[in-house]
Amino acid sequence: MSRFPSIRAAELVKFLKARGFVEDRQRGSHLILWHPTARKAVSVPIHTGRDLGRGLALRILREVGLTAEDFLNWR
Repeated sequence: MSRFPSIRAAELVKFLKARGFVEDRQRGSHLILWHPTARKAVSVPIHTGRDLGRGLALRILREVGLTAEDFLNWR
């Protein structure tokens, strides 16, 4: 597998929403998403004009039980 690409926070949020997450709340620049059936919450930093770090994006995906391949296939 090649290196995971840099992605924008908005793209990651769109992917998570497609997987059943809904916006729960936002505090400052961090958007909290909630999955009602899995009962999991995840925080995504929203900094306009900047990409998420590759490691952070992968950590967020792993935290909710998804893989990089899931994201890349959706993309």
